[in-house]
Amino acid sequence: MGATRTKKINKERPSKANVKRLHRDAGTKITCEDNLKFMRRLDDESMELIVTSPPYNIGKEYEKKKSKDIYIEEQAACIAEAVRVLSPTGSVCWQVGNHVDNGEVFPLDIILYPIFKNHGLQLRNRIVWTFGHGLHCQKRFSGRHETILWFTKTEDYTFNLDPVRVPSKYPNKKHFKGPNKGKISSNPLGKNPMDVWDIPNVKSNHVEKTDHPCQFPIGLVERLVLSLTNEGDSVLDPYLGVGSSAIAALKHDRSAYGCDLDQGYIDIAWERIHAFRAGILRTRPMNKPVYDPNAKGT
Repeated sequence: MGATRTKKINKERPSKANVKRLHRDAGTKITCEDNLKFMRRLDDESMELIVTSPPYNIGKEYEKKKSKDIYIEEQAACIAEAVRVLSPTGSVCWQVGNHVDNGEVFPLDIILYPIFKNHGLQLRNRIVWTFGHGLHCQKRFSGRHETILWFTKTEDYTFNLDPVRVPSKYPNKKHFKGPNKGKISSNPLGKNPMDVWDIPNVKSNHVEKTDHPCQFPIGLVERLVLSLTNEGDSVLDPYLGVGSSAIAALKHDRSAYGCDLDQGYIDIAWERIHAFRAGILRTRPMNKPVYDPNAKGT
């Protein structure tokens, strides 16, 4: 998922010996491999969170464009394995955008939704991820959002709201009547982040930018990891790319599993994991406000 070399974690890429050493790192199982082959070795119901962003079948550097039917068949096979390895209290978060063919838009969340429902999964949120930068369209409005389909396997699922609360808009708002009149009405930890998330996507000037052209921002995955898992749980990304989901998991004491077909991306993922554990990986804080050039003090 990247064509040109941009920012790098270190001045020199790791040797093959170092990469192999890092592949034996504790708390991670990450490799260059087909995702079906990788997942079939995982135990049933062993993952608490499966979070990923599959290719959109639009001919990016990391994918070969296929017919829509073949693409859906491949997604269905991957989703079936994801459901098998998902814990009864676990969640699947499938982050997708649009497939575009001859100028016509095909929303992948709508196309893939029936596949999840056929497995009996329950949709908890359709999260809209909005961002300020991207390609500029000439014959339609420029796309500035993608979606995350959050499914659970059962009604008894892990959900921790407090770790992902965001600052309240009116933190000093008070009850105006009743027994609590005059007392602060908002939660001191902040408010629910809602289902529309304004988080910058990873473009050329982003501190997390690597060679991947469609890279997950770590903060986006962190919010899912913190809310949908507990410490010690396992997180899987079957389309790992350069490892943002793995870093989000490891950063909060979860185990990370993942695979990708591109060895170059897997090498970068291990570089980033190594840099994270060394305390030198630059990341954008999870709830950092989007930069506003018109706001005072920014």
